[in-house]
Amino acid sequence: MSNVKDSIFLKSLRGEPCDRTPIWIMRQAGRYLPEYQEVRSRLSFTELCHTPEAACEVTLQPIRRFGFDAAIMFSDILTLLEPMGAPFDFSQGGPKLERPLRSEKEIDSLQTYDAQDGTHFVAEAIKLMKQGLGDKTPLIGFAGSPFTLATYLIEGGGSKNYENLKTMLYSRPELLTRLMDKLTDQTIDYLNMQVDAGVDAVQLFDTWGGILHPADYATVILPCVKRIMDSLKDKGVPRIYFLKGSAPYLDLVTTLDVEALGMDWTMDMAKSLPLMKGYAVQGNLDPLALFGTEDQIRDRALDICREGSKAPGHVFNLGHGILPQAPISAVETLVETVQGFRKGL
Repeated sequence: MSNVKDSIFLKSLRGEPCDRTPIWIMRQAGRYLPEYQEVRSRLSFTELCHTPEAACEVTLQPIRRFGFDAAIMFSDILTLLEPMGAPFDFSQGGPKLERPLRSEKEIDSLQTYDAQDGTHFVAEAIKLMKQGLGDKTPLIGFAGSPFTLATYLIEGGGSKNYENLKTMLYSRPELLTRLMDKLTDQTIDYLNMQVDAGVDAVQLFDTWGGILHPADYATVILPCVKRIMDSLKDKGVPRIYFLKGSAPYLDLVTTLDVEALGMDWTMDMAKSLPLMKGYAVQGNLDPLALFGTEDQIRDRALDICREGSKAPGHVFNLGHGILPQAPISAVETLVETVQGFRKGL
């Protein structure tokens, strides 16, 4: 009888021998799929995140269509913020917070909560997803890093220069630390709840962690990431840390106690792997490469597979999330190429 723990995705994260490279892609459950758009025509984005049956359906869609080697639960990194008192509005495109948090009073107003209560719908969705996936396909849980969450809270949404966040960092670092500590506590509870609900691996997304000087990264971000990952150490699931723009920080992220490190598309695997000894790696095709020719997609994917096979474990992924306009045929070519690659040949 097959066991999900024997899947090549989890074996690769654990650094165990596999004859081929597993593949999943960030944002694989989402806007590039017509079946996802059909579900979204009936539900707002927030409703979709809060409805376990619908979240389960869109999680399973890319597995049915492409046969990815892992599923990632459908949710959003900002989901855990609403019960803290900071609900984001997704109806105008990107997420928007009505009142950004920039003062001591506003940050102190954020409330931590028991994730089993405040985000119970996530646990319910995970249980449905696990039933739908069966014993073959593992499920990835995730959260946004405290710094990435803090950036959204302070800026009130996306940002080009992170002016408000960096103003707080440089003028009131103790206030930013207070916010980061609160978000770290909440993220620990949230991820542990996901593991208890049944996810087989967890990924921490640090989308905006790469905007700081390495010295600031080391003092502001890294201790929080360590605390989160250490809280999951004995939970029996592999831990993946994905820092977008991580090349300048490799000496820092390689102090983390995690099983795998994500790589964005700006990293040269041949140069980076010697600096990442002992870690499984995940990545790192440019999402825009999916707009190239079939031959380009195949050649670039195979190059990554060959280099990745030199790591203790390699999970193929894009270097960031798939774009809504990505052609379905390109994803089919990518999956077929990666799953057809055999190590040592």
